[in-house]
Amino acid sequence: MHEHSSSRGRRTRGAGTIALSLGLCLCAGQLIGSSPASAATATPITAVSASAAAKVRPVVKTTYSTRKIKSGAKVKVTAKYINPANGKVVTSGTVRLQAFRKGKWVNQTSKKLGSSGSVALSMAPKTSGYLRAVYAGSSKFSSLAGGKTYISVVPNGNKIINEAKKHVGSLYKFGAAGPSRFDCSGYTMYVYRKTIGKKLPHKANSQQNYGKSVAKGNKQIGDLIVFRNGSYGYHAGIYAGSGYMYDSPHTGARVSKRKMIGSNYVVRRLA
Repeated sequence: MHEHSSSRGRRTRGAGTIALSLGLCLCAGQLIGSSPASAATATPITAVSASAAAKVRPVVKTTYSTRKIKSGAKVKVTAKYINPANGKVVTSGTVRLQAFRKGKWVNQTSKKLGSSGSVALSMAPKTSGYLRAVYAGSSKFSSLAGGKTYISVVPNGNKIINEAKKHVGSLYKFGAAGPSRFDCSGYTMYVYRKTIGKKLPHKANSQQNYGKSVAKGNKQIGDLIVFRNGSYGYHAGIYAGSGYMYDSPHTGARVSKRKMIGSNYVVRRLA
């Protein structure tokens, strides 16, 4: 019995010791977990991290040098970016000039922002359409697409067409190159030399190799049109817009404005 009691007493004391130790550990854990200094330190760290992750949306002021230009001329687009939080300029990041073409925005040129917070971008649009400046963003600022602006491109062909009109009614004569009689290539040769000083050979097949090649869908008034049989150019005229042209067609006919005569042709831009 004594031995049994003694063993029982040791177990009781052991359990008490374990409980006491556990209690001290729990108290220590509670003291550490609820430490005011530790809690005060944890909250600001979380707040600073969230603030650092947030990006500022800049404000942009965009100006255009013109909204109407002649074909081949340039339009200058200036964009300046401001931090709305403090009113200071944004000095980091890249700005792209985009043109809206065939249903989508297409990058044209780009520059990086400097100490002034502004960039000047320029391009020579070939056709009328919308332009815009797009800020690509940085580690501090979010990206931003500026408002779109329509730029109207006026063809240089007005001067050419005005000269072409002056000769409406002139009789066709084979081998003639003006000023009162013309064959087809003599007519185009005379008009382009008179208006823009461009010298062309007196043959339609040779004229198709002059100037800049232009897609049929992009032709403008004043462009040279050369009709072909296969790849051989046999007739020349001057595009008048909306599917019409000025030409000196054949013997017995006169210079006139008329519907274009076929679909096998090339377009050359001389102006």
